[in-house]
Amino acid sequence: MKIFADQFRPTIAFVLLWTVIFGFAYPLLGTAMVQSLFPHQAQGSLIMSKDGKTLLGSELIGQPFSKPEYFWSRLSATSPFAYNAASSGGSNFGSNNPDLLKAVQGRIDDLKKADPDNNKPIPVDLVTASGSGLDPHITPAAAEYQIARVAKARNLPETKIRELVAQYTEGRGFGVLGEAGVNVLKLNLALDGKL
Repeated sequence: MKIFADQFRPTIAFVLLWTVIFGFAYPLLGTAMVQSLFPHQAQGSLIMSKDGKTLLGSELIGQPFSKPEYFWSRLSATSPFAYNAASSGGSNFGSNNPDLLKAVQGRIDDLKKADPDNNKPIPVDLVTASGSGLDPHITPAAAEYQIARVAKARNLPETKIRELVAQYTEGRGFGVLGEAGVNVLKLNLALDGKL
């Protein structure tokens, strides 16, 4: 019994203490701080309809678009369906993998079929998936590539579409991190008049 009192009781006490501190107190404090400092982001950066009643998506999760009147997102390699937020990840295909080359060629064919008059070079982010498979952004070059197709499909002047692209282009984080990007979901929702 003396061994138990001398060695096991302090061990059990420390396990219980650290469980309370790091298993309950720290997560609750962290959650409370994030909820109070960044409430929009802590709730998933959700996009709601103008009336605030309908959930349209999240600023952080891409969605598939394939109609000519919409800007197309990056490809998604998530399974069992594209942009599955519960299954984030890339394809892990190497640059010589036939499945990757087949997916890239398929996307090139889709882009050319949707806009046969476009002879501009296709930006790489329109034919490859991001590492997460969920990226909601495309580069400004990828948006520029699609402006003529979207304008024609919507019977709108290209200048109007270009203004919307500029409005939904987000700069580098803190002015220096990453690259500028266009949030495709927000841009397409704005085109539909939902934002």
